[in-house]
Amino acid sequence: MSQPEAGLPSKETIMIQSTESAERIRELLDRNLQEVFGEGDDNKRRAAIDELWAEDAVLYVPPGAIVGREAIDKFAGDLRATHPHYVYTPHGAPQVLHNAGRLAWGSGPRGAAFEYTGWDVLIVRDGKIAALYVFLDETSDEFRRASAQPAV
Repeated sequence: MSQPEAGLPSKETIMIQSTESAERIRELLDRNLQEVFGEGDDNKRRAAIDELWAEDAVLYVPPGAIVGREAIDKFAGDLRATHPHYVYTPHGAPQVLHNAGRLAWGSGPRGAAFEYTGWDVLIVRDGKIAALYVFLDETSDEFRRASAQPAV
């Protein structure tokens, strides 16, 4: 059997194309950051979760995995209550690959330096968030608090 040319898939490789729109994935990243985690109004946050998240979605955060819209809403509301005056600011544009996207962000009081930073990485299914992985900068106090790790 001959080898494929450099950089090209072999004849046996099966390529699966994503049916998710890159534009929709970027929208989900932006709206989730602002309308779910940045929203202080419980009713608006819940409406956004119902619109943006799959019913069986999973949120992966340092404390553990949170399953379902109701649990995600509770987590986001509890988190928001600990930082009611913080805003979330994207760092650059969202990036998309197939059915996934990532967005770097920072959080802190409006107009002040960020208290913590992180990445949101999401998987989309049928135009909704099926899974969101939240990576916090490991040097931040927020990461240690969320991970229940003592400060070094």
